Amino acid sequence: MPGLPNRRLFTGSFTALLQSIPMLTILRLHNAGRPIPFELRWAWILLLAGSLLAAGCEKPPERTPPASPVQLVAPQIVSTDEENNIKVFENAAPSTVFITNNQLRRDLFSFNVLEIPQGSGSGFVWSREGYIVTNSHVVEGASSISVGIGAKDTYAARLVGQARSLDIALLKIDPPPQGLKPLPQGKSAGLRVGQKVLAIGNPFGLDSTLTTGIISALEREISAPNGRRIRGVIQTDAAINPGNSGGPLLDSTGRVIGVNTAIIGPGGGSAGIGFAVPIDSVAKVVPQLIEHGRVIRPVLGIGLVRDDIARQLGVTGAIVWNIQRGKAAHKAGLRGVTRASNGRLVIGDVIVQVNDITIGDNDDLLNALEQFSPGDEVTLKTIRAGKDRTYLVRLSQGE
Repeated sequence: MPGLPNRRLFTGSFTALLQSIPMLTILRLHNAGRPIPFELRWAWILLLAGSLLAAGCEKPPERTPPASPVQLVAPQIVSTDEENNIKVFENAAPSTVFITNNQLRRDLFSFNVLEIPQGSGSGFVWSREGYIVTNSHVVEGASSISVGIGAKDTYAARLVGQARSLDIALLKIDPPPQGLKPLPQGKSAGLRVGQKVLAIGNPFGLDSTLTTGIISALEREISAPNGRRIRGVIQTDAAINPGNSGGPLLDSTGRVIGVNTAIIGPGGGSAGIGFAVPIDSVAKVVPQLIEHGRVIRPVLGIGLVRDDIARQLGVTGAIVWNIQRGKAAHKAGLRGVTRASNGRLVIGDVIVQVNDITIGDNDDLLNALEQFSPGDEVTLKTIRAGKDRTYLVRLSQGE
């Protein structure tokens, strides 16, 4: 307590005082030449022994133990969303690949033909047999293609086939001895705006990069490399940058629901608007690419007038230009454009509906036909000379 003397100092001073009383008496008697009493001698001896004994029994002062070193604790995952992100990434990253597009170029000085990397993208393992799905534009014009799995393993790949109208390409590598782990496939039908999504890829060559977001919109349309429109596209705000093309778009369970294909942003960078081809469309064409090396489409056996000309004529629908003999449209009795006796072109049938699908232009017709298979029967509704006509057509197989 503040203001009180130190207890140990006080006790020691008092003991010294007691010892000094007999000692001073002894010295006085000795200086006076008088004999020192026996009792006084023993009193001084007992006091001295007692003080020594008290000093030996005195409790030593308590010492403060040294401070223990601070233990560093690893950050704890406190969010179930974090746990989900980590789990999905750890399961999917080994199945996401890095694709390099190599092309032949002639050296300007030596005129030697060299094979150099011209671009890169992403892809993912479709099956244990070594099939890899990516974007068609990632491998366009390649003289050779290499596929990197993990940090060290790189394999030569061959192009199996392409579905350019969906911007999808299928590659094949010889599977490594340890085998491949395909990503589980989900369903794009039934997706809802606001669902969580995760994108894995190799943006700007940085392998195994994870970004997260939500489904921002559904049923978008974007242009394919061949000019066709890709329907039912998934829009997401998960960051998708150059190099992410061909990588998987995953749902919160780690299933593939789309193939990342395009972005909208200044300078080609992410601006919160990315697009993915729905997995249902991809799953439909991959088996055909494996079996035939191309997409087998049903056809009507007709040629079509260009959409820009149809717009100039003020016509809505797909204008039949010509008919291939022996094909479905010829057998059903459709008529193309003919020339009148005065040289004027006369429009024949304009296709405006396939079953219950409304046709507004040529792309609408092609997308409608892709929902069927060769041999299927469909009902065509057309307009010819201002009159409605209906045809039952058995679709032929494309060449």
